[in-house]
Amino acid sequence: MIRILRDTQEMLRDRGFLKKTVMIALPVAMQGMLNTVVNLVDNLMIGSLGSTAIASVGLANKVFFVFTLLVFGVNSGSGILAAQFWGNQDIKNIRRVLGVALTLAVTAAVVFMVPACLKPELMMRIFTTSEASIHMGAAYLAVAAFSYPCTAVTNTYVAMLRAVNRVKEPVIISCVAILVNICFNYILIFGKFGAPAMGVVGAALATLIARVVEVISIICVVYLGRTPLACRARELFGWSGEFLARFFVTALPVIINEFIWGLGTTVYSMAYGRMGDDAVAAITIATTIQDIVVVLFQGLSAATAVILGNEMGAGQLKRAEVYARNFFILQFLVTVATALFCAGMRWSFISLYQPGISDQVAMSVSRCIIVFALFMPFKMFNYVNVVGVLRSGGDTAMCLFIDTSGVWFIGIPLAFIGGLVLKQPIHIVYGMVLLEEVYKAFIGYFRYRQKKWLRNLTV
Repeated sequence: MIRILRDTQEMLRDRGFLKKTVMIALPVAMQGMLNTVVNLVDNLMIGSLGSTAIASVGLANKVFFVFTLLVFGVNSGSGILAAQFWGNQDIKNIRRVLGVALTLAVTAAVVFMVPACLKPELMMRIFTTSEASIHMGAAYLAVAAFSYPCTAVTNTYVAMLRAVNRVKEPVIISCVAILVNICFNYILIFGKFGAPAMGVVGAALATLIARVVEVISIICVVYLGRTPLACRARELFGWSGEFLARFFVTALPVIINEFIWGLGTTVYSMAYGRMGDDAVAAITIATTIQDIVVVLFQGLSAATAVILGNEMGAGQLKRAEVYARNFFILQFLVTVATALFCAGMRWSFISLYQPGISDQVAMSVSRCIIVFALFMPFKMFNYVNVVGVLRSGGDTAMCLFIDTSGVWFIGIPLAFIGGLVLKQPIHIVYGMVLLEEVYKAFIGYFRYRQKKWLRNLTV
């Protein structure tokens, strides 16, 4: 205990570390918060159409969720190399990393977009047996899927900008896109200013318009702002065999990790979807509210990956080790505060959805949030450790094992046992699923202590 207090005091006195962390984590968290606010506003507007509308759009967005996790995997793996190349001031290879990342992300977008546009009802039947949810969700999915390529390009440039410590511009662009999304949501969902009332299809069209504005804006910022990513097309390509080998040794486990983990968490939705529309509505609302606090840890894990990557790329391994310890201290302090906030404010958020949802759904949401708060210390440690510390040094194969084994060997079996065999209420099933975070925390801490992540990938 005395050592922990001493380490905490040293961390708080390290102004350079705190300044770097805030400069990266705060804009990333703000961007995540803005996206979460959009999801919240979407859910509130759609929630006025009833529980079935919330359930159908929530399930339809599971396709987008898996896609974005795959793109996140591409960008996380790419960001590891880009951050270390930036620490070594190797602009040429950063641009090559960007080229590979764009190619993979856009390819993934097309692979997901085509079946979602052509066979949306078939995609919806994967998640639910409710005909009303299938019909409504398919109408939403068929339009929203056209936004996937825009999302792929935007997210890739945002990840690369973070790697070179340019984090303010994406936040500004997100603000613009969010305003566009909210305005068109209001106009197209409810039929304002002479537009037809399109319901969930209007929400999908508003998302598409916002994504187009966002991708155009990010490209303008990259080139007009003369960032290190502004280059000719040929500088993005011309990859040597040695370069590609280095890229895929580091990035491929992350890509596989995010895809398989995302696929696994989507399987949870298959279990929830067979528990009824009320259960799906409850977990959808609870997840949206939880995302408000999770964005803080997304920002912290992003700062962890970039700062540790920069230090290791510059050969400062001892400093990177100290910084990693500091990040865990910060993570614990923020976890305690946000868990209390989440539990204490839950009814204030739930009341925003009433009277669109029943009292039973509202109570289920409340219980799900309490369960989430109880498991937060484990879940948020995993965020910073797996996404930040271990990946920053290229220990991506172990991250793949930790994430996928937790989801597929613990979370998924318990979701189906709890929901479909034992017929437990949604908050109990959610608690059973979150036991995977406990397993991942123990395995992840052991790996962190081994220090196999502490290495310079640029040499």
